Amino acid sequence: MAKVKTTFFCQNCGSQYAKWQGQCNACKEWNTIVEEVIQTPEKSDWKSPTAAVKKAAVPLRIKDIDVSNEARLDTFDGEFNRVLGGGIVPGSLTLLGGEPGIGKSTLLLQISLKLPYKTLYVSGEESQKQIKMRAERINPTNNNCYILTETKTQNIFKQIETLEPDIVIIDSIQTLHSDYIESSSGSISQIKECTTELIKFAKETATPVLLIGHITKDGNIAGPKILEHMVDTVLQFEGDRNHVFRILRAHKNRFGSTNELGIYEMQGSGLREVSNPSEILISKKDEELSGNAIAATLEGMRPLMIEVQALVSTAVYGTPQRSATGFNAKRLNMLLAVLEKRAGFRLGAKDVFLNITGGINVDDPAIDLAVVASILSSNEDVALPKDVCFAAEVGLSGEIRPVQRVEQRILEAEKLGFSTIFVSKYNKISLKKTAIKIQLISKIEDLVGFVI
Repeated sequence: MAKVKTTFFCQNCGSQYAKWQGQCNACKEWNTIVEEVIQTPEKSDWKSPTAAVKKAAVPLRIKDIDVSNEARLDTFDGEFNRVLGGGIVPGSLTLLGGEPGIGKSTLLLQISLKLPYKTLYVSGEESQKQIKMRAERINPTNNNCYILTETKTQNIFKQIETLEPDIVIIDSIQTLHSDYIESSSGSISQIKECTTELIKFAKETATPVLLIGHITKDGNIAGPKILEHMVDTVLQFEGDRNHVFRILRAHKNRFGSTNELGIYEMQGSGLREVSNPSEILISKKDEELSGNAIAATLEGMRPLMIEVQALVSTAVYGTPQRSATGFNAKRLNMLLAVLEKRAGFRLGAKDVFLNITGGINVDDPAIDLAVVASILSSNEDVALPKDVCFAAEVGLSGEIRPVQRVEQRILEAEKLGFSTIFVSKYNKISLKKTAIKIQLISKIEDLVGFVI
């Protein structure tokens, strides 16, 4: 019988302690340390799930390592491929997190139904009939996807050895448990042990594994922070359940960029890829309304045209309100101070509400000029032309600063039918012939003259 011992883990950060204490020394949280029972197996009892293919590792010169055969696996999902950097890397571990009900299971089930490879979808949360009902709405003709409802890792690896799948999907990592750890599913030690076993399997067999992870009320992946260090890629599935659009971001990617963005639309038949997000982020309206401005922004390598809405009204109470949705509230206060100081607009006694349409969050400074234009438009109650857009950063002295890759923004605006784009005169633009008029401005007063 293996020796049973107990230890103490912080449920917030995963730090381990020999005895209980009130506050965690690492994350400084109170009452998060709990006792967990750990059974350390004897060496003779331990059997690697991939012992048959285990090979002794030998050091190689970096120039002698052959990567020509490491082709990525196409997921046949353009948005998912874009975020991963071109497809799934063999032997990689990918962790997908998101709010409950946002569509994590639907996304990975949909991808598994598209793949021509043999795929094993392991669910610890739903029955096979439940998954079948959802699969009928997405792609009922797929014959390469196998569904397994199991939470014990030893049983899962037995089925993997029998089936030999090309890709394994786990839904979710918090529901798995291993016989080598006696604590309950979802505990710190169980998550670490199960992830370690999956990493060992993925690296030794070059089989990619996709994990679904729960999140805490703060929006972080549930479990120890070391879980995000152990995996190769961490994806975040975002969106408001009141909107139909979902955004896929990469918070960590060992095989590609973390700046890419994937956009989906939730429908009854699953998630639809949105290849041209600019059209859905700009609202369709017949009449011109004040307070609306179009900004040319970038998410990774993808240019987006988004609509900025502002409402400026007289403050009813003593202290004026400043509210921003999808935009940094502190940056909004800075832009309002610039307007008051450099352009002479008295906004200190007025409420200002700002909204980025489509339910997305934008941190690109290039939308500063569009924010200022929408505020001026609402304050003066003058509608901006529908075929005008903006791409520039606003400095504290009121100067219009250049932004990166401005030519890509200009071409996107031209493709969508805009006639004029406002950019900084300090941007170096090498475009020779364009159907769109490029308006160069150097200070915020130039914009005021256009709006009013």
